[in-house]
Amino acid sequence: MHLQWFPGHMTKALRMMEEEVKLCDGIIMVLDARAPFACLNKKLSSVFGNKPVVYAINKTDLVSEKDVKTVVETFSKQGKIAVPVIGTSEKSAVKLYNAIVSSLSSVLEKYKSKGIKKPLRVMVAGIPNTGKSTLINLLCGNKRAKTGDKAGVTKNKQWVKIKELELLDTPGTTPPSFENQTYAEYLAFIGSINDDIVDFIELSIDLIKYLQKEYKGVLSSIYGVNEDDEPANVFYQIASRRGALKKGGEIDEERASNLIISDLRKGKIGKIYFK
Repeated sequence: MHLQWFPGHMTKALRMMEEEVKLCDGIIMVLDARAPFACLNKKLSSVFGNKPVVYAINKTDLVSEKDVKTVVETFSKQGKIAVPVIGTSEKSAVKLYNAIVSSLSSVLEKYKSKGIKKPLRVMVAGIPNTGKSTLINLLCGNKRAKTGDKAGVTKNKQWVKIKELELLDTPGTTPPSFENQTYAEYLAFIGSINDDIVDFIELSIDLIKYLQKEYKGVLSSIYGVNEDDEPANVFYQIASRRGALKKGGEIDEERASNLIISDLRKGKIGKIYFK
């Protein structure tokens, strides 16, 4: 399965971001903790230029503490600031806010030394469905930015004021082309690519392959299947166990694949991390 998703509104969004970034002091780049490196977008990085970037590793409740630690350490070794957060945690809001202000301390001091009273402007960017708007609402303490549980909810820019900051919520943007199809599939797993362009049956079987390799015992434990069987056979076992059947007992492949991917996204399969 070859994945490619770069609708027209993303071209428009990138142009907008290229203009608005000139007005910004720094960037919050929101990444999904389940596939953080797949969420990195070279095109966005080129838009940011030399602006300070804080990487918000969001949805850390969906992966293990060990994996979160590995991700943060990887960024740290590259000289980058990475903050693990959960979009519903007030403690996360404090950590993220402090990290942003700290990363822009020199800019803040410059403004103060010149007697300039203006908020720090920060662009919030990332791949679709990583929780950008949810984090903005968390920082604000109320629902100011539009949110949703599917890719592509935010279509236009939104400026939101909070204390010393003005945050610019931007539409989720994928690369114009996916050079790494493995990463593209990881994004499809977590719902950061429009489901309408994804073959869920093939995606489910590829997920089973990944779990067989990286998370031995999980499929047996969750679904009660023989996970040592061929991935396609495991898929049919899960379908049968979950009652994804048509009249006459025939497997409903579409329903089964939707159930499996839904289980993954809701954390029912466990804390799964895509390397």
